[in-house]
Amino acid sequence: MQEKRGLVTFKGRPLTLVGPRLTVGQAGPDVRLVANDLSEQAISNYRGKVAIISAVPSLDTPVCDLQTRTFNQKAQGLAKGVVVLTVSMDLPFAQRRWCGSSGLPAVVTLSDHRDAAFGLAYGVLIKELRLLARSVFVLDKAGIIRYIQIVPEMTDQPDYAGALDVAAGLVGETGG
Repeated sequence: MQEKRGLVTFKGRPLTLVGPRLTVGQAGPDVRLVANDLSEQAISNYRGKVAIISAVPSLDTPVCDLQTRTFNQKAQGLAKGVVVLTVSMDLPFAQRRWCGSSGLPAVVTLSDHRDAAFGLAYGVLIKELRLLARSVFVLDKAGIIRYIQIVPEMTDQPDYAGALDVAAGLVGETGG
């Protein structure tokens, strides 16, 4: 498996990402994740919608909480043709607890805790921490990657506007 050192840091300390370097225009890998009810959900289950995939290290941290809330709030204004998926290594029970206490029932949280399939397929698994690097992917309705951001410093927020602008353009192109 490919390793990439120094693309991300945690408080300035370089980390190693495991997995391929994906590019815009290629198909988003279809992986199976665990939903809050312990059912398996594949990324392909969301085809037919524009998917903003927001990967976070843990919902139990302030920046990850803010990232999930911000994408949820801002994506609501786009259209019903957009889904925001938040993927983390948190256990489904912790994700369900977070969803209940956050007051955001529409947030789709998916856990990669079983085998790190998302992290490995999307190239954002942090080797040293077995967490996901803060990153954002936008997939069009056919599952093609149209936007990628791997946030260089784990404690920083992503570029919300960049991802949302791409998603809005895709909804507009495809009739929402």
